[in-house]
Amino acid sequence: MAHSHSPPRMWRADVTASVVVFLVALPLCVGVAVASGAPAEAGLITGIVGGLVTGLLPGSSLQVSGPAAGLTVLVYEAVQEYGLGGLGVIVLLTGIVQLLLGALGFGRWFRAISVAVVEGMLAGIGLVIIAGQLYAMADAKAPASGPEKLTGLPGLVADVAGSSAMLAAFGIGAGTIAVMALWKRMPARARLVPGALVAVVSATAAATLLSLPVKKVEVRGLLGSISFPGPEDFGRLGGLGVIGTVLAFTLIASAESLFSAAAVDRLHDGPRTSYDKELMAQGVGNAVCGVLGALPMTAVIVRSAANVQAGARTKASRVLHGVWLLLFAALLPAALGVIPVAALAGVLVYAGWKLLPLQELVPLWREHRGEAVILVITAGAIVVVNMFEGVLIGLALSVVKTAWETSHVHVDVDQLELEGDGPLTVRVSGNATFLRLPKMLDSLEALPAGRPVELDLTGLRHQDHASGMALVGWLERHNSQSAAMARVATT
Repeated sequence: MAHSHSPPRMWRADVTASVVVFLVALPLCVGVAVASGAPAEAGLITGIVGGLVTGLLPGSSLQVSGPAAGLTVLVYEAVQEYGLGGLGVIVLLTGIVQLLLGALGFGRWFRAISVAVVEGMLAGIGLVIIAGQLYAMADAKAPASGPEKLTGLPGLVADVAGSSAMLAAFGIGAGTIAVMALWKRMPARARLVPGALVAVVSATAAATLLSLPVKKVEVRGLLGSISFPGPEDFGRLGGLGVIGTVLAFTLIASAESLFSAAAVDRLHDGPRTSYDKELMAQGVGNAVCGVLGALPMTAVIVRSAANVQAGARTKASRVLHGVWLLLFAALLPAALGVIPVAALAGVLVYAGWKLLPLQELVPLWREHRGEAVILVITAGAIVVVNMFEGVLIGLALSVVKTAWETSHVHVDVDQLELEGDGPLTVRVSGNATFLRLPKMLDSLEALPAGRPVELDLTGLRHQDHASGMALVGWLERHNSQSAAMARVATT
């Protein structure tokens, strides 16, 4: 009898979870779009595709996809440089690359990326989001680069202090952050309604009731926000800048989605994620978003965790959240027009703060100092240079660190041989790489000068080209000097 009740109960749990996820996703979809320099509805379109397209595909059963705060910085740069049509082409290409990577079985390889690089990447994004959105909270225009955003903050404080309109907007943003921070302390029943939604609704009500002179979200309507990429947008594809941006989108969107999948798998005991299928599902979603001229999507841990915690059992909940987003965007578009931009900026400042691994950093420093250094350098590079190059610097550092740790080389000579006066047999074992060359050559050069040497390399597990050349060069030099010294001694 219990069995006959379980499908309706499961269905009820999924419907409830889908409403919670919709309420979490709504302010984030709109906020990420506005912060990316795209129409508010473009974020909703991505959320709808994340639910109705990616949500139906195999991969991960409970994680939810949509526009992510983590790509805001890159998307904003792409919109400024290539326009919304150009962004559509970039997102379409990103989707195609993800589909290919998934089909070729690269999905599980993304799990091999150093956690320090990923956390550093998210921390760097968080810092750039916070720095940029503090300007939006005051209805001011943010400078373009990361360092300019940071150095401009004292000036922003002075501007806010001197303008009642900016002060009102900043108050709305700060109030939004305060509500979200305090909402976590509310009783569990109240927390069923997401804090971001409560904060945005409260801020909107305050701005309306007090008739505050703050910027509101511009509304274009759902169909008015679809911008299909045109032939001239595809004409730009050859540019190196476009290819670099596609690679950056692919790397970050794929890594964020698959790391999110791994985290979501830890939250529930249902079916595990198939990483390759999940990567393909993300690819299909991004290809559709690109054709519609919407924002790129990733799986988002905040929405996914909300889905699991709200009791979702099957993928029905994530599909339904897309249905609710579609109904909202189609039936109540004007509701977006009363939301203050400063409130959405507050939501994103809070989201950016959550991306900073403040609690993990101290234990990481104690246990794995090298990893902590990589995390901080990656984050700093993203703020100072840009997203893509920052991640590449982090990846390069983690490769060098791993190579350094694994390349141990030992140079051994038999003690009895050393005390005699004949030829020496020197055994070199371990991994001889260019990173350990100085140490290896120092050991060899400490050997007695006048005695010929034979090298025994049978103990080497790996030897790179640089080490091989250095060893051959040193051996020839040493033995010719020994021979010369022997000749001098005999004469």
